[in-house]
Amino acid sequence: MGAFHAYDIRGIYNKDFNKEDVYKMGFFLPSLLKADAVLVGRDVRESSPEIFSYLCKGITDSGADVHDIGLTTTPMVYWATAHYGFKASVMITASHNPKEYNGLKVSGDNAVPVGYDTGLKELEELIKTQTPKPSEKKGKLIQLEMKVEYLKFLSTYQSDFSNLKIAVDCSNGMAGVLVKEVLGTTPHYIFEDLDGTFPNHEPNPLIESNLKDIKKLVAETKSDLGIIFDGDADRVMFVDEKGSFIPPDLMIAMLGHYFLEEKGEKGWVIQDIRSSRSVTEYLEPMGAKVYTWRVGRAYAANKLREIDGVFGGEFAGHYYFRDFNYSDSAFVASLIVLKILSKMHAQGKKMSEIIAKIKTWENSGEINFKLERKDEAINELKTKYSALNPTKILDFDGYRIEFEDWWFSIRKSNTEPYLRLLVEARNKQMLDMHVQEIKKIIEGYQ
Repeated sequence: MGAFHAYDIRGIYNKDFNKEDVYKMGFFLPSLLKADAVLVGRDVRESSPEIFSYLCKGITDSGADVHDIGLTTTPMVYWATAHYGFKASVMITASHNPKEYNGLKVSGDNAVPVGYDTGLKELEELIKTQTPKPSEKKGKLIQLEMKVEYLKFLSTYQSDFSNLKIAVDCSNGMAGVLVKEVLGTTPHYIFEDLDGTFPNHEPNPLIESNLKDIKKLVAETKSDLGIIFDGDADRVMFVDEKGSFIPPDLMIAMLGHYFLEEKGEKGWVIQDIRSSRSVTEYLEPMGAKVYTWRVGRAYAANKLREIDGVFGGEFAGHYYFRDFNYSDSAFVASLIVLKILSKMHAQGKKMSEIIAKIKTWENSGEINFKLERKDEAINELKTKYSALNPTKILDFDGYRIEFEDWWFSIRKSNTEPYLRLLVEARNKQMLDMHVQEIKKIIEGYQ
């Protein structure tokens, strides 16, 4: 089965996994996580109702109860898992992937992520080797209404940002369930209707072609900020008042104004292995200790919890918060960004100016290569550049090799069939030189 990955279970439905697989996942999950009840939410993809049905049948056949919160965002599932004390939860979603994909994001006690190294490997083995034997006492299916309480929680991050014009693209995904109750009715919205076929664009804000509508909306409405959510609303990305996409890692630095300055919560801040050096240079004077770690919630949230970090983020637009059970929330991130921007806007500062102050390095952005011989390409890059006296080598999640005035990260995607390269340098000329040099090596393996 090709659906089990480092962070979650995900793939093309009825190709990488099917309803019989889902039934077995549901059946074995309660015993694996020592849970007598499982919280379940789902996104609006066309395959989600069938997956929900078979997942619930598996769970209840095992003797455990299902608490159904219906159509929801992934962060709502995380919050409810911890708030109501569930020892297991599942969000049925494929997040930012195209419509033919679906999957399951599994969490344990206190919304701790369950990844391949922390439970999914055992689940995969059970599915392959064991035959479900339904319990004589079936579990129950229970409806759980928690929207009001969740909105009450989110309201603690709300502030007056009426001095801002805002444009919002919900990508026809799950942000539409709550967005107007969280951000209000004054922003200019597009694609807030739930539609699992994603008729306007794929729900992945990291792909340039998916940003054209939010950029156009920002220009037409003369907005101070554009906000775009992914399919399950755990990720959020931003566009400045000029219509320029803001690299999500730079927003980690901006969040420091709230946590480190306004709240005075000095301490660890997580970034992933692809994050710009600009982030560290911006946050350290505020009192942050920046911790570089692996990509993905299964790693980032667990590490933030382990070191009791204040907050953190990833290049892909996930932002993690100690006050949100060390999990990621697009709405919490959006509300904090709006609070910071509103305050700075009142001082005459625009979003592009704030980001320009943060961004002190030239960055290639993530460059994707589709090739079979990924390991050979990575090993050649490691051998070549390790011999050039780097200042630092990080050897988890691929490699990040740093020099005094430039660095690069090379890693295999955990959710897509790509080798991902990111290069950063002190100036554009140096950046272009190193990008071309490394690309030439990688392309030799295609």
